[in-house]
Amino acid sequence: MLLPCSLHLSLSLCVCAGAPVCVSYVCLYRGKMAEKIADSWRYAHYFELQSEKDKKNIVVKCNLCVGGKLLSTAKNSTSNLKKHLSSKHPSTKLVGRPAEGMEDSGGALAAKQQRLSFSASSAVAKTVSASEIHKLVAGYVVEEMLPISTVESPSFRRIINKIPTTSKTGGAMPDRKTFANYLDKCYGDMEKELREQFDSLEYISTTADLRTANNKSFMGMTAHWIQPSTLKRGKAAIACRRVRGRHTYDVIAGEIEQIHMSYGLGGKVTATVTDNGSNFVKAFQVFHKTASDSEEEDEDRSDSVTFEDLNNVLSGSDGDANDMISLPPHHRCASHTLNLISTDIEKWLSSNSDTRAVYRSATAKCSALWTKASRSAVASETVEKFSRRKLLVPTSTRWNSFYEALCRITDITITDLQSLCTQLGMRCITDKEYHFVKEYCIVVKPLAMALDILQGEDNCFYGTTLPTLEALMTKTLDLKANLSRMTSGLPDAIKTRFASTLDSKEALLAAVTIPKFKLRWLRDDEAKKDAAKCMLAAECHAQGHPLPEELPPAPVSGGEDESNFFSFTDDKEDSNSVETEIADYLKSGVEIDTLNKFPTIKALFLRFNTPTPSSANRLSDKRFEHLLLLLELNFQF
Repeated sequence: MLLPCSLHLSLSLCVCAGAPVCVSYVCLYRGKMAEKIADSWRYAHYFELQSEKDKKNIVVKCNLCVGGKLLSTAKNSTSNLKKHLSSKHPSTKLVGRPAEGMEDSGGALAAKQQRLSFSASSAVAKTVSASEIHKLVAGYVVEEMLPISTVESPSFRRIINKIPTTSKTGGAMPDRKTFANYLDKCYGDMEKELREQFDSLEYISTTADLRTANNKSFMGMTAHWIQPSTLKRGKAAIACRRVRGRHTYDVIAGEIEQIHMSYGLGGKVTATVTDNGSNFVKAFQVFHKTASDSEEEDEDRSDSVTFEDLNNVLSGSDGDANDMISLPPHHRCASHTLNLISTDIEKWLSSNSDTRAVYRSATAKCSALWTKASRSAVASETVEKFSRRKLLVPTSTRWNSFYEALCRITDITITDLQSLCTQLGMRCITDKEYHFVKEYCIVVKPLAMALDILQGEDNCFYGTTLPTLEALMTKTLDLKANLSRMTSGLPDAIKTRFASTLDSKEALLAAVTIPKFKLRWLRDDEAKKDAAKCMLAAECHAQGHPLPEELPPAPVSGGEDESNFFSFTDDKEDSNSVETEIADYLKSGVEIDTLNKFPTIKALFLRFNTPTPSSANRLSDKRFEHLLLLLELNFQF
């Protein structure tokens, strides 16, 4: 810490003259006096240090007094020196020096920090319009899922009234009914934007699911698409509609049809993804009409003439209404299908004589440990001493949770795990049970990774399904040789579930048209590669729009020279043929932007990859749907 020049000079003279200035005093001066006088007091240069009087006081000399009057002052105070200047030198114009740290490199006084003032006279507060306040409040109510009556709360209104507005009425909020109408208008604007977005798209896919909460059932639906210009996936929640009565297949089909028609999606939906529920599966089996079905109906109508009762036709029975329902193709949720494999694994472990006993005892002890740690704070702290992390508790809604919970247990060594069980007063896990759980986690790890991949949303296309399943089977079968007798049969149980999925033509074309996969995921199976190329070429020929044949040129009147007489057409190089485009595509890079160079394959990519692999996302029913959809779409108020 630096001292003023005069104090440095005085201190130097005293040392040169042999004055008894000790080092401890200098340090004390630097610690106390320098803080109050040298650094912070503007008039410290009018005084010079002479000696230390005692532990709390020092003696200084006034340079303004004739003969240099000695003054006593505290080490941490300048009050005596201020009184001396005001009483003995009132006529002297004192020149203050800036405190240390207040000068810039050029010696000029640094600008002082401005003091904030909140008074209306000192500053003009920024005002907002009443409509902007209403938008902000609407965004707050929707994002926090608050009741509409929030706008009538006296405390909430007092907060809003403190906001300066340009309106003469201030920031007065409308009543609940008016505000509800305002939210309905916002919802209408959102629907309009969605319809405009859907009108500009050629391919759209949807997902559907049924959920029950508080004794109410809701049909939730989302829409997914790929922007043709950027090849980025878009998504939107389009329904969370109350469903009354039994969840039969015809009720589900009617709801899906109505939601599709309300957004004008008829004919644009390439597929609807649902779980493996029997009611969903039957709905699409009954109401999805293929091209062959339509041809058969046309043939039946042409062969015979039927007579109907006019009264029944005009009454419009339910049977006739069901005949009007037409659903798009159905895709089963790949994540839900993979989750069913875990059920197959549990059944296999429970029924196999080599694993039944160890599986039941190991999972029972793990369940007891999870229960103990989740319900007792002391037990949870004891667990953290051994694992330094809390145990994960499996939940039925998270498909990977059981695997992740077992992995967290196996992260603890067998010695620490047995010591933990002993301290908690539980039965210890044996070495055989611990080894079984470790092998179970090794076998199920590829399955858990596949679930995480297929549950992706932004960068996960339908074509990801087959390569993921192919890699899962390969990795699982490779583990079989290193497994013990207890778990060696698990890979076969996993492979059985995939038999029907691998035969999907749409899934194969979707995978081939993704640059990241192409034909590489088929490995060394040349027969499958050739079959995939043939299917891709056939779809490209069907997708393409050949130009009409050119008409021969009209005869030219007048004389013709020899060059016009031999007017043979040159053979056109078919560089843009389907085969050439496919060959160039298979040699291209793995970036998704590569598709922009191959328009025909890009069109197939948009067609087959629009669906997602998985379907996994007190108010009135209609109001709840509006607020939920506004929230899901992050509607900009």
